[in-house]
Amino acid sequence: GKRATLWMQDLLMDLHDLDYVLSTLKLLGSRGTTGTQASFLALFDGDQEKVEALDKKISEKFGLPVFPVSGQTYPRKLDARVLNVLGGVAISCNRFGNDLRLLQHMREMEEPFEKHQVGSSAMAYKRNPMRCERICSLSRFVTAQMQNPAMTASVQWLERTLDDSANRRLSIAESFLAADAVLCLMLNVTDGMVVYEKIIQRRLKEFLPFLATENILMEAVKRGGDRQKLHEKIRLHSMESSRLMKEEGLDCDLASRLAADPDFGMSLEQIYDVLDPKLYIGRCPEQVTSFLQNEVWPVVQGAKAVK
Repeated sequence: GKRATLWMQDLLMDLHDLDYVLSTLKLLGSRGTTGTQASFLALFDGDQEKVEALDKKISEKFGLPVFPVSGQTYPRKLDARVLNVLGGVAISCNRFGNDLRLLQHMREMEEPFEKHQVGSSAMAYKRNPMRCERICSLSRFVTAQMQNPAMTASVQWLERTLDDSANRRLSIAESFLAADAVLCLMLNVTDGMVVYEKIIQRRLKEFLPFLATENILMEAVKRGGDRQKLHEKIRLHSMESSRLMKEEGLDCDLASRLAADPDFGMSLEQIYDVLDPKLYIGRCPEQVTSFLQNEVWPVVQGAKAVK
């Protein structure tokens, strides 16, 4: 749950960026060939008010304000701002995809897997996270496209040339298409994610004794042990237990090793008390609940109201 809130928080930041950029979008308006409005001034026989009224009508028709000044085109910095939003979404989705790929590699979580889905064309047993791999692939493409409008905007000559328009026809359109595909994949994956609690419990059983050694050390010190001496013993016991796990494939025996060492003065049951996973999650449950209630649900409800 805590990991999911980190993914969601990234996407909420993207949503805020999207809302802000949308709220500041402007149109070119009717500015003529080089932005001087000379042709419109000629069209209306020099009537300045009619020229301004035309801009106003265009603004009202589209529901957007116009840029106060422009050259031949609207400022290309706007393109960079728009693709920065798409790139931000891609960054968030890429992070999610990579995290889930790692978790699926450890078999703790999985993306949806269809009944007759083929996980690998060569190895029939595999369940590759192909959706997340595509999320990461397309997200990387969108992130890379963030550079195109930034470079276009920064190297504008006094008036635009075709290195502007030819590039934009590719970078902007393809970024929107790719970002749309990424978000469709995100909806598919998040709608059917699977959590394997038994695998997580087994991994906790295997590695929690190592993570809990500081708490075991503190408990042993409370019972009169010498911290420096116990610290060295934990190091030696941990190294040996880890070696046996890696070289001989044995289960983690660190807890029983520490219980058998008289310097710790703790029974195996007392050490197991220190190995309760709930002792190591801090306020994660409360953080998740607070985040959902205060940050996520208001946005969700607001989106439903708009629909």
